[in-house]
Amino acid sequence: MENQRHRLVLIAPPFQGHLTPMLQLATILHSKGFSITVAHAHFNSPDPSNHPNFSFLPFFYGLSNTHISSKNIVDTCATLNTKCVSPLRKLLLDQIEKANINHENIACVIYDGLMHSVDSVARELKLPSMVLRTTSTTNLLTYHTFLQLHTSGCLPLQDSMLLDLVPELEPLRFKDLPMFNSASSDVLQQQLIKTLAVRPLGVICNTVGFLEESSLYRLRQLYKVGLFPIGPLHMIAQNSSSSSFVEEDYSCIAWLDNQARKSVLYVSLGSIASWDEEELTEVACGLANSEQSFLWVIRPGTIDDVSEWLRSLPEDVKLAIDERGCIVKWAPQGEVLAHQAVGGFWSHCGWNSTLESVCEGVPIICQPNFGDQRVNSRLLSHVWKVGLEWSNIMERGEIERVVRRVMVNQEGKEMRQRALKMKNEIMLAVKDGSSYDALNELVKSILSVNL
Repeated sequence: MENQRHRLVLIAPPFQGHLTPMLQLATILHSKGFSITVAHAHFNSPDPSNHPNFSFLPFFYGLSNTHISSKNIVDTCATLNTKCVSPLRKLLLDQIEKANINHENIACVIYDGLMHSVDSVARELKLPSMVLRTTSTTNLLTYHTFLQLHTSGCLPLQDSMLLDLVPELEPLRFKDLPMFNSASSDVLQQQLIKTLAVRPLGVICNTVGFLEESSLYRLRQLYKVGLFPIGPLHMIAQNSSSSSFVEEDYSCIAWLDNQARKSVLYVSLGSIASWDEEELTEVACGLANSEQSFLWVIRPGTIDDVSEWLRSLPEDVKLAIDERGCIVKWAPQGEVLAHQAVGGFWSHCGWNSTLESVCEGVPIICQPNFGDQRVNSRLLSHVWKVGLEWSNIMERGEIERVVRRVMVNQEGKEMRQRALKMKNEIMLAVKDGSSYDALNELVKSILSVNL
């Protein structure tokens, strides 16, 4: 690297849960001496001022925010992979020309696993490529299971099978697979075939070796390329700036400063999942009846008028919110989970939220909605035993009980102890353990291709 600058081109889809880890990876690799270019969609785009050391290149491919909000991830990804090929080819050709002028080389193209079509473009242009997997490695194994089920004619699954354990993926049940009830199984099959057919130089995983040891072992048997479990990315990229699509309300941190240690339940369903107005009312009543303090994120657009809804609540619930609650449109989640006042997290179990929570020793109430969230919920509740899988019955009495189980009861205290132990083990892996070693191997692998 003394004689030639090596540039990496990182390509991310316009999903919050995918762009954030890609920018964290960019921060990490920049600290290792690489120049960074981030290619991204023209909407849901990062703020370049938050990352002054990177070059940002928006590109247009006909996908809109309407596609994202539809929550039809299968069709959205199919459209994304079809429409991004031509603009990405042009973008990469321009980058090659620019690199030659600046006496650089494109050392590697790193793309998100959802964007499998990048692989063929990189091969066509003779550029080395690697893929970043932003979900758990256990979730990646479920893709192989889905294709086996589809090929054997087992889809759609019979209701009698849903609670059965998936062979070689225990304790996952068939109902936990992210695609078991997909209405677009044929489209999904084609997408997964293309996803699993790519053959990059390596697969970068946002995970920790000991968290998914058996899944990583199986992936190494399936893939004949380098596998680099270098997570949790947010811990290694500690100086990475926010990439949130929604403005974060830091007033909640001042509110947390005035709460007792481990007394607050943080409630957030991430950037896509949400409750309807009736469910929100049940949650408000359940939280109030639990007599626990809570920080609650209600995203803009969840309902038409949050203020009007709040005014419609029973007087005792409004009083409980005033006395023990804090409601914000969006929170700086990393800072919230790291705060000493937070003792539990009611979460949709997206992979980023899952990692952020276990890295801070915070147990989780698991309410998965779609995608990989059911897989993560099962890992939290039945493998690591730091999460509570519950019935998802949106009824105030059930909500009150589940909140108290995590925040007050002995069950929650034991989960918190296990979560703190995991936190310490993760810190060791990042400092000089398996994640530290995997990152060094990743850097060596990129450089070796460019010798």
